[in-house]
Amino acid sequence: MNAEDLRTLCKGPVIDAGDAQFRDALHGNLWNRLIPDRAPRMIVKVADEDDIIATVKFARAHGLKVVVRGGGHNWCQPTLRNGGILIDLERLNRILSIDVEHRRAVIQPILSNREIQTALNAHGLAFPTGHCPQVKASGYFLGGGMAWNPTVWGYGTESLEAIELVTAEGTLIRASESENADFFWAARGAGSGFFGIVTKYVLKLHPLPKAIHGSQSFYRLADAPAVGTWLGQAAPAISPSVELTLFLVQAPPALADRAAGSNGWVCMVTATAFEDDPEAARRALQPLDDAPVEPLSRSRVTPLDFEQLFDASGALFPEGVRSRVEATYSDHCPGAVMAAILPAWQRAPSAISVFLTTIFCGPHVPGPQRDMARSITAKIYGGPWTMWHDADADAVNAEWHRTVTAVLKPFNVGYYIGETNTVEQPEIVAQAFTPEKWRRLCDLRDRYDPDRVFFDYFDGLTAEPSREVG
Repeated sequence: MNAEDLRTLCKGPVIDAGDAQFRDALHGNLWNRLIPDRAPRMIVKVADEDDIIATVKFARAHGLKVVVRGGGHNWCQPTLRNGGILIDLERLNRILSIDVEHRRAVIQPILSNREIQTALNAHGLAFPTGHCPQVKASGYFLGGGMAWNPTVWGYGTESLEAIELVTAEGTLIRASESENADFFWAARGAGSGFFGIVTKYVLKLHPLPKAIHGSQSFYRLADAPAVGTWLGQAAPAISPSVELTLFLVQAPPALADRAAGSNGWVCMVTATAFEDDPEAARRALQPLDDAPVEPLSRSRVTPLDFEQLFDASGALFPEGVRSRVEATYSDHCPGAVMAAILPAWQRAPSAISVFLTTIFCGPHVPGPQRDMARSITAKIYGGPWTMWHDADADAVNAEWHRTVTAVLKPFNVGYYIGETNTVEQPEIVAQAFTPEKWRRLCDLRDRYDPDRVFFDYFDGLTAEPSREVG
């Protein structure tokens, strides 16, 4: 059994661990440049569903496990496993159809958030994509789909109508709420432990909001607890059409002098109203003018489009950096969270790190549980995105990140499986689900992948990301 045997079955390239191009194929499209020393025996860059089926059947026949890579954006690199076959979907990157009349689209898994919105917005349509412009549909949906306009559109997974996938038996099936429902349930939120390979997504689309307006305010870092307390108290009365986020970031150049006493850090509050009428958008944002402390600056941006939203979001999470992330849910007051982390945050070793807290607006937060693997709902979501450039700074940033996450742990009610370090902290995998959903997910894996063809959350991993390999 060798790569040559599999090459006879696949149209796409099969790259063996001994091939000269193996290292680039393995690491070239990974978002996080903090790359661990884990590697499969071979990589298949599949050309289509037939290649996926052939590879899964080949793995079964030879006692090998498979792992699936979508866009390579998951921060803890769960697609890097020791041994087995890596199935890379990067060539499955087309929009297959857009039905404007029935508001439906069919896409392959390697379409980015930005690409999806750009194609749909041209038709006056939208989809609850994620915020980071480069993230691909594959990992986004498996993680559950933390979306724009979340309290109106819901999570991205809530606007999925159906999927097509290859099972552990190497069979191509369609899954929805009415057919192969177990697979559809698990694919919406199971993360890297899903026991299938999704090849198509059928999207339920939404009308593009006609008035997307935004506001941005900066406050002194010391005022972050007061600002967070105010926002937490105000959020239930703010329109659900408003997406509200509190950040800790480095001050923009115009405010750098005023932030010098806090090592350049400031509190930034952004709000985006997704409305159809400019006056409704203005009213929705008006409560953000009533802060209990004076801002360093305040601005309104009207109107906005998704290109601008992606540009702003993408600027917070630059490419080519080394990263550690832990995204959690909490029902605590965001002011209390801010007060707890400020002492550590002022000592942050990297100026490009970001603390993000999304505060869900409207009277019905947290919302009800949905019938899918994605589980946790709460009043706020977020955590530290620790980012830096140089390998020499790995140790100091890792230690600081652990300090911040330890401070936050008493506030956590659960984790977001798509944006947290389940490799180094395998015990938190189950905490991304309610106990009932975790048991069901484990039972479904036993039923549909009893031979463990797919790597699960824990197999083939080493504990510590160590170095950049490039």
